[in-house]
Amino acid sequence: MLLPRGRLPLNIFEPRYLAMVRDALAAERMIGMVQPTEANSRANVPAVYTVGCLGKITAFSETDDGRFLITLTGVCRFRIGQELARVTPYRKVLANYDEFAADLAPGTAPDAAVNRERLGPALKGYLEMHGLAADWHAIEQAPAETLINALAMICPFAPPEKQALLEAGDVMARADMMVTLLEMALAGRHGDPQTPMQ
Repeated sequence: MLLPRGRLPLNIFEPRYLAMVRDALAAERMIGMVQPTEANSRANVPAVYTVGCLGKITAFSETDDGRFLITLTGVCRFRIGQELARVTPYRKVLANYDEFAADLAPGTAPDAAVNRERLGPALKGYLEMHGLAADWHAIEQAPAETLINALAMICPFAPPEKQALLEAGDVMARADMMVTLLEMALAGRHGDPQTPMQ
């Protein structure tokens, strides 16, 4: 998953994506990233969510074995208007950016957008649960948007959870959702009682 102003390193080796990167490098270096609705789908053309994020290739190198190592930097979210007929090995869509125009403004989310008193313990417990380590000094010093976007992109949430984070209205909404997801994951691990549903 990619978010506006997020930076995502990618190792490109599949032929269709190698073709996509070559075409992007020959043009404006832009690639749209969307998630499949089923993470483990074996379909040749899997169903995808309707909201994704446009990214710009901001760094790249080619390996001796023909792979591309790229960094994709998020620009703006989009909603898929229509998928175009396939004339390339990769998929193309008509994208509508109107409802996400605010993504194009510089990232200026105040630090207060993140409730760090709730985020810290929840994140620590979540990372420990998954056997992951963190640079806590960097986390404490990171600007609100940088921190929340990085966590949303790297935490091993399920695709629907990642999609909810992508579609959150702004950084504050994304931060609140992030803390809720972390706390829910910890509650599930500890077997906290759940209210039965009829």
